[in-house]
Amino acid sequence: MEHFAIVVVSIIMKNTLILYSSVDGHTLKICDTIARHLEQQGHRAHLIAIEQATTEMLIQYGKIVIGASIRYGKHRKNLIEFIRSNKAILDDKTCCFFSVNLVARKADKNTPETNPYLQKLLQKLDWQPSLLSVFAGKVDYQKYAFFDRIMIQLIMWMTKGPTDINSVIDYTDWQAVGTFSQQIAEH
Repeated sequence: MEHFAIVVVSIIMKNTLILYSSVDGHTLKICDTIARHLEQQGHRAHLIAIEQATTEMLIQYGKIVIGASIRYGKHRKNLIEFIRSNKAILDDKTCCFFSVNLVARKADKNTPETNPYLQKLLQKLDWQPSLLSVFAGKVDYQKYAFFDRIMIQLIMWMTKGPTDINSVIDYTDWQAVGTFSQQIAEH
């Protein structure tokens, strides 16, 4: 009976739930990459949108990874509400979190300790996941709705980023995504 319990715990710990809160799909792409890395390491990864996750679902997984993008300097409301509603479960699990934002394209803002959006979120929620990361996002002006395109152009102009409406620039350090995936697998 004891051997059975060890096997069950081992199976649960190898199951990872990956949740994403994405506006334009880039955070989902990063989450999908993490899922593939974990599966290559022998883990079972299940990827779903954060609004589809239930409390019952969270309980079934040994690890929970949450990836979230920011828009106009804030993480989405669905992320904030999800963490607040499930904080006790998240605090009891191995919970990994990463934020995707364009300010992380700058060397002085691309770590969990130096990224202002991640720090603001963690303080607001009084939350400390087991593992944290920050990834720079992607600029794709043609993909944005008119208002978003203008606003993001303005923000990019103010932060000395690309403003050409034909720009498609992926600032994500995919090697860093792989390293974070390995850290998740080993955690």
